[in-house]
Amino acid sequence: MIQHILNYLGIGAAAASGAVLGVRKGFDLFGIAAMAVVTGVGGGVLRDVLLAIDPPQSLQRWQDITVCLAAAALATLFARTVIRLHQPVTMLDAVGMGFFATSGAALAVDHGAGWFAAALLGMVSALAGTIIRDVVARDVPVVMGPDDMYAVPAMLGSVIYVVIDYYGPQWVGVAVGSLVATLLRLAAITFHWRLPTGPRELIMRAHPPHPGP
Repeated sequence: MIQHILNYLGIGAAAASGAVLGVRKGFDLFGIAAMAVVTGVGGGVLRDVLLAIDPPQSLQRWQDITVCLAAAALATLFARTVIRLHQPVTMLDAVGMGFFATSGAALAVDHGAGWFAAALLGMVSALAGTIIRDVVARDVPVVMGPDDMYAVPAMLGSVIYVVIDYYGPQWVGVAVGSLVATLLRLAAITFHWRLPTGPRELIMRAHPPHPGP
């Protein structure tokens, strides 16, 4: 029961972030709904395709799509409020990311993937929806930009799951991996932890500042 709640919470938070971005970009209602769906279930669909699950589980469960559309509807109706509530939405997104990382790895293990593939597929589950969202919106994907760490917590959560699952119960791996990934993401947001970037002079040369008026 708790696993289903976390799953829907994660899908809803991810879908809401996609819908809010669609609102900010001026998309029509179909575009906003599409952004919500690809963000909410995109990672799961890609994971299932790589695992040769046909059709993908996220497309077979009508509940997942319904949660995405409900999140899109609420985000559209209350767009001004949702945009102001940036911190709570970010926290929900962190919870969803942590759960997607471990549940994706768990599904991969259940379908016979090795430990290395399972860890990678867990990370894919957590990141792919966000990457698709940003690419569709023509933004630099947040997981690849110089913002607070996103990919590292997802990778760590999936690795922790794989290690614990090898020695103990699966639910312990899901719980611990999700918790660690979520807390690390929240800590990165709070303390602005970031990975090193390339040499600053090369970045400035590639993206020179715009001259003033």
